[in-house]
Amino acid sequence: MKTRRIGDRTVGAIGLGAMPLSIEGRPDEARAIATLHAAFDAGVTLLDTADSYHRDAGEEGHNEALIARALAAYGPGAERILVATKGGRGRPGDGSWTVDGSPGHLKAAARASLRRLGTDAIGLYQLHKPDPRVPWADSVGALRDLVDAGVIRAAGISNADTAQIREAHTILGPALVSVQNRYSPEVRDSEPELQLATELGLAFLPWSPLGGISRSALDGPGPGASGAAARPAHATAFHKVAAQYGVSPQQVGLAWLLARSPAMVPVPGASRPQSITDSARAADLELSAADLALLDAEDALAPA
Repeated sequence: MKTRRIGDRTVGAIGLGAMPLSIEGRPDEARAIATLHAAFDAGVTLLDTADSYHRDAGEEGHNEALIARALAAYGPGAERILVATKGGRGRPGDGSWTVDGSPGHLKAAARASLRRLGTDAIGLYQLHKPDPRVPWADSVGALRDLVDAGVIRAAGISNADTAQIREAHTILGPALVSVQNRYSPEVRDSEPELQLATELGLAFLPWSPLGGISRSALDGPGPGASGAAARPAHATAFHKVAAQYGVSPQQVGLAWLLARSPAMVPVPGASRPQSITDSARAADLELSAADLALLDAEDALAPA
C-alpha cells in the first residue's frame, strides 16, 4: 500500500475507522477482530478510535480494548500499527453524545485510554470536539501537558475550524500532527481546514469519508465495500468512474480524497473483513485528470 505521513510516522494511505466495531449494530467479537486483522493484512497501519466508541452505559473504551486484544492476537507486525484515539466526548448509553473538554477530564481520559491500549504511550491522541464551555487554549493545553508527561507521543484535534487549528499549532508546535474533520464527496465544507492542514504539514484524517456514496443499482447487493449498506441506489459520477475501472464506488471515493491533498489519510469505517480489504485497494487506484475533474464537480453525486 502507498503511504502517507503523520508527524514522524509513516502509515498506509488508507486507515480504518474502528467505530462500527463497537457501537449499535456492531458485529460479534470474532468478526470484529477478523476485520481488524484483515485491515493489517491489507497494509492498513492507522486505526482511528475513541474512548466514546461504545454502545451501552458502563462500557466506555470498548473499542480501545477491542483493538488492544486484536493487536495482541495478531503477533508479528502489530508494532507497525499507529493507534489514534480521542477523548473529550461521552456516550451516556441513551444514544446521545456529550462533550467535556476540561483539562482535568482530558488528562484522566487519556490515562484511562493508555491503560486500555496497554502501551507505554498513546501514539496519537486527539481532542474529539471543542467544548464551548471551556477555553480552547485550556483544552489544547491539556494535550501539551500530556505530551510533556509522556502519556501521549503526538496530538491532534478534531472538528476544529481554521482559527482553532492555528491556535493549537501555536500551543503544541511540532507535537500537533493531525486534524480530523468531516470531509467526503457529499460534505466538502472543511476545504479551508484541509488547505490549512496541508500548509502546516498536518495530516488530515476525514471522518465519514464515504458520505454520499451508496452502492449502484447496477452493482446489485454484492459483498458491499467500506462499510456501506448494500442497498439499491442511483448511479452517480463515482459509480460511472468505478464501472470504468472495475472497482467499487467506495474505492473511487477514497482515491478521490487521496488526490485532494498529500495530507489526506482517509479512515473509512468497516465491520466486515471484505469491506476494509476493498477500501485498502483505493490507496493504489490512480484516477486520471479527467476522472478527477468529473468527480470534483458539485453535481458529482447527482443521479446520472
